[in-house]
Amino acid sequence: MADVTVKREDQLETSFGGAFKLLRHSLGLSSFGVQVLEMPANADGYPVHDHGEDGQEECVVVLEGSVELTAGDETHLLEPGVYARVGSGQERKLVPGDEGVRVLIIGGIPGKAYEISPFSRPAEG
Repeated sequence: MADVTVKREDQLETSFGGAFKLLRHSLGLSSFGVQVLEMPANADGYPVHDHGEDGQEECVVVLEGSVELTAGDETHLLEPGVYARVGSGQERKLVPGDEGVRVLIIGGIPGKAYEISPFSRPAEG
């Protein structure tokens, strides 16, 4: 049997009321973190945060729609075809545009083996 895992989006486990599609968990990835985040138009619930404590840097890829990435005193409009890397200690916030957004977020710690965060596991219950 081939060493492959294939899942449709409706088969992915989720968290935060379905806003996060737990791609890493659902596919059984162990070398890096990856989630799909869906936010409705102009949602403001995504928290300002950084990964200074765990050292994880992130790559943000917009699949559909657009999102403003605020990092420090800079704001960048991300849309399909525009990619961003955010360093671990950099505070960041995402705010979707008028049509909402689907974002692929890939994370890892430079030079270290990936350790699975409790955040990327489905909620118990």
